[in-house]
Amino acid sequence: MNKSELKIIAESLINTFNEAAKESIELYNQGLKIEIKNDNSPVSNGDLRVNEIISKKINELTPNIPIISEETVNLNKKNKEKIFWLIDPIDGTKEYIAGKNEYTLNAALVINTVPVLGLVSAPKKKQLFFSYYPDESYLIENNITKKISCSKKQPKNKIVALSSVQEPSSFILDILKKYNVNSIVKMASSYKFCAIASGDYDIYAARERANEWDYAAGHAVAINAGAIITTLEGEKFLYGKEDYKNPSILIKRSNNLND
Repeated sequence: MNKSELKIIAESLINTFNEAAKESIELYNQGLKIEIKNDNSPVSNGDLRVNEIISKKINELTPNIPIISEETVNLNKKNKEKIFWLIDPIDGTKEYIAGKNEYTLNAALVINTVPVLGLVSAPKKKQLFFSYYPDESYLIENNITKKISCSKKQPKNKIVALSSVQEPSSFILDILKKYNVNSIVKMASSYKFCAIASGDYDIYAARERANEWDYAAGHAVAINAGAIITTLEGEKFLYGKEDYKNPSILIKRSNNLND
């Protein structure tokens, strides 16, 4: 697909994501129906409804491209696709159920191991991030669309890392020290990728965790905004693994986190 085709697809999903975001809030306000999945993680009727809305529109736009969603994937079937969608209808379901504001809606188009297009909605923050090509990452907020490019917003010499947990392991802390991190903020879901893409924060490091659909949309937004994303070993972070498992990850706003 060329740039103009990807742009059309991404922009055609914006209204759908806004609809799904609104629906997620309405269902929460009505009182969620919650079940426990086989992996002991929760799923709500909000997750399932968002998945239905996003999947339907993607099927209309790209009927010949398979969709792999957290809520419908068969983990016993190995992924052999080269071009496919990854959907995490609600990343941060526990946050969502608890009424917090960092849960996200996610969809990414992966082509030959790379998430080239991604949309991430943060309904309670009233933000929608989308991207479809290098140097083409955007934030829609208050009906205003602005390009984002990892431009540093923290004061010079203040380097702030994001963490999925309140207290990172000594292993992760040692990595962050190498980058002169002097502050750590806990943040849930794929919103971390977007917070780095927008320049609000500088770095995120984590060992192997989660699945490809948790990262792919945010990855597209961040890397197309100029972020550097690798494994902790410095290898390329690729998608399309047969078991969908993520390796370790390192996201840097730039090579020099003071720039």
